[in-house]
Amino acid sequence: MLSVGTDLIEINRIAKSLQNRYFLEKIFGQRELEELEKRGLPAQSAAAAFAAKEAFSKAIGTGLTGFSMREVEVLHNDRGAPYFYFTGRAKELVEGRNLRFSLSLTHSMELAQAVVIAYEPEDRLDC
Repeated sequence: MLSVGTDLIEINRIAKSLQNRYFLEKIFGQRELEELEKRGLPAQSAAAAFAAKEAFSKAIGTGLTGFSMREVEVLHNDRGAPYFYFTGRAKELVEGRNLRFSLSLTHSMELAQAVVIAYEPEDRLDC
């Protein structure tokens, strides 16, 4: 199985929502929110993470059902590369289907975009 999901969002839409603690706790997982807050809660990063969650749901073909958005966390490794960290029902879904992911994020001043490739470990991604 090899599948792609993508999403594009206006950063100002998310910037307004960042003022609402309920929104933050509904959308972002604990580790993810800590990482965002440590960096000053930049709207472009929060928007890119939101887009990644939407792209994830498209790549796995479920839409936003069967898991909570906060169970799909977007974190960054030591080099700044984004990756998913799953908890709860999202983790069960991913592990049950034996899926791995490649995640790419980008943004301009106005838009944030995410591209997600979902694949099974035996799939070849050589280009």
